[in-house]
Amino acid sequence: MLTQNLGYPRIGGQRQLKKASEQYWAGKIDLTELNRVAQTIKEENWQTQLGAGIDLIPCNDFSFYDQTLDTSLLLGVIPPRYRPVLSEVAHNQEIDLYFAMARGYQKDGLDITAMEMTKWLDTNYHYIVPEFTADQEFRIFNEHVFTEYTNARQLLGQKAKPVLVGPVSYLLLGKEKQEGFDRIELINKLVPIYVEIINRLGQLGAEWIQLDEPYLALDLSKKEKEAFEFAYRQIASQVSDVKLMVATYFDALLDNTALAVSLPIMALHVDLVRAPEQLDEVLALTPDPLILSLGIVDGRNVWKNDYEKSLKLIDKAVEKLGKNRVIISPSCSLLHSPIDLDGETALDPEIKNWMAFAKQKLNEVRELGQIVDGNQTLLEANKKAIQSRHASHKVHKQPVKDRVAAITDAQRTSAFPVRQQIQRERFNLPAFPTTTIGSFPQTDEIRQLRANLKKGELTVEQYEQSIEQATIDAIRWQEAIGIDVLVHGEFERNDMVEYFGEQLEGFLFTKNGWVQSYGSRCVKPPVIFGDVSRPNDMTVRWSQFAAAQTDKPMKGMLTGPVTILQWSFVRDDQPREVTTNQIALAIHDEVQALEAAGIGIIQIDEAAIREGLPLRKAKRPYYLNWAVKAFRITASGVDDQTQIHTHMCYSEFNDIIEHIAAMDADVITIETSRSQMELLHAFAHFDYPNEIGPGVYDIHSPRVPSTEEMTTLLSKAADLLPAHNLWVNPDCGLKTRKWPETREALTNMVAAAKLAREQISTEIVR
Repeated sequence: MLTQNLGYPRIGGQRQLKKASEQYWAGKIDLTELNRVAQTIKEENWQTQLGAGIDLIPCNDFSFYDQTLDTSLLLGVIPPRYRPVLSEVAHNQEIDLYFAMARGYQKDGLDITAMEMTKWLDTNYHYIVPEFTADQEFRIFNEHVFTEYTNARQLLGQKAKPVLVGPVSYLLLGKEKQEGFDRIELINKLVPIYVEIINRLGQLGAEWIQLDEPYLALDLSKKEKEAFEFAYRQIASQVSDVKLMVATYFDALLDNTALAVSLPIMALHVDLVRAPEQLDEVLALTPDPLILSLGIVDGRNVWKNDYEKSLKLIDKAVEKLGKNRVIISPSCSLLHSPIDLDGETALDPEIKNWMAFAKQKLNEVRELGQIVDGNQTLLEANKKAIQSRHASHKVHKQPVKDRVAAITDAQRTSAFPVRQQIQRERFNLPAFPTTTIGSFPQTDEIRQLRANLKKGELTVEQYEQSIEQATIDAIRWQEAIGIDVLVHGEFERNDMVEYFGEQLEGFLFTKNGWVQSYGSRCVKPPVIFGDVSRPNDMTVRWSQFAAAQTDKPMKGMLTGPVTILQWSFVRDDQPREVTTNQIALAIHDEVQALEAAGIGIIQIDEAAIREGLPLRKAKRPYYLNWAVKAFRITASGVDDQTQIHTHMCYSEFNDIIEHIAAMDADVITIETSRSQMELLHAFAHFDYPNEIGPGVYDIHSPRVPSTEEMTTLLSKAADLLPAHNLWVNPDCGLKTRKWPETREALTNMVAAAKLAREQISTEIVR
């Protein structure tokens, strides 16, 4: 019985790739050094998986920024606006083109926007959205996949397994940039290039090739199902001497089961962590000689595998198919998992014994195979760890459970039109009021302050004095450029989730539990191990201090319960909605404390609410109902004059707009600049009643937009929504940006708002 892995974290154990990429972008290292760092990470990853006894080890799962963008470059899917960049860089410097597509390009007299970025299915990982035209052509544009396989084969031999985004999912992950065609129709042009790629890999010696087709776990139209059938029939008829494995994950195949098992492939991977119930139907329909890869080790969480549960699934598959037609695997790529638990020396030993990171998950895959072969010692040790967690008093707190059980639906006292008038009279803001999403650049000096505090080189008083001065400086600068609703900058916060988790019971934190969010952006999610409660105020001290420094409105900044849940590693021993309600009650208490402290505008970010949306439409209403209820719990009980904001980023809203409206936030801010306000169509079609701040400034790129560009975006927004309900703000928080670009961009943004007040009728006076 073979073992395999679908993908491995590529940032390096000490985030070496992040540091090297940012140094390359800053011109501090050259391409040779960047490639050296990347090669070292790849070889370490391969050696780790080889040492763990994995039979099929992925290659081409490494990426400098994003694997979907890698696929676009491989296939020559380069938007026309980047042709000037392509002519500016030498062929061996095509990585500069690659980074321009991801981050935008603003030099050499060129000013080119970045490609759109959005969430990878229901994860917090972001991918670069392919752009397609009706006359789209495909070709092998670069050689990366072939050189990487050659390098991997030298170390791994036949264990090296190239990984590609499958052709159908690649098209479905993209967007049409012209009207009048369906991108899935490009499958006829795309398949021959995949055939060429696969055959070349086969000629280089590849025995297995993994094609990721996550869309097989989503709702598919008749045309999309036909595209799968066509693509794989064509590939199978033109490819020889290569074993193809199609990998699905994040949900069950359901009505796509018959389609998936009938594809002319050697093996099919299914996610039995997210959807163990699908195994019976998959086994009933699996034809001979199709091999089944069982995704039974959770690739998206940090908890130790329950071997007894996994063995029941393995035994069922082996009984039906035999050992030679079963592969043991993680549920998905381990990209979404921290790298190595061994380095977490400060964790509570009892809780650490319940956990597993990417390296340990490889061992779990191997050990499950060994248990099948008769090693009962491994099984008994696992049982003890699982039982310890179930019985631990550190996990279960009865008062928290009782408070959640007593929850009823929550709502504001008055309807939005009543609140809107009261709030306008209280704050007296101009038309197109300006604000930011919350954070300002976290400079090296700010990070060093935090590090020095942790090392004991600063007292708490010295640290807080420095943070206070940074806050005052940020307030004075905002006042100087004319921002209407200020933020304190969040200089005291390490991360928008970690900061809160550190002050809530039921959370723990790792030292090096980093995962990639996008590009060089890495996050270190908290771990929710037990019942959640709020013992003390979390943000009141800094919000009060900031508000006392200015006569302008100052926003209190909180992270919402669904986002805290989504951006944490969550308990898997109770329903997610129960954990969310525990967090919601804690945030509710903080909202009440901020209001009592005189903070009149409170932002409760729910950046990840769409991220938690089930992939299957039939499952969505249940999730959306409890997610919306959790937000309403946080804002319930505040006065009508208190203005509640929320923020959502990088999401499509068309299919959830009704539920966004049901959240009943007074103001919502969203990402819209990369899509050129395209995402606002959902709000316009729905006739969204509350106020909205469509982002006019893409903070995920160092590019500085001009005043004219932002004014044009505001004009587009005013064509879609009532101008008197529009705010002006960036797409997201500015924590990851540098101060020079931030100052220039926000100055331009304020100027754009002033122009909009002159040029665009707001119909009513604020």
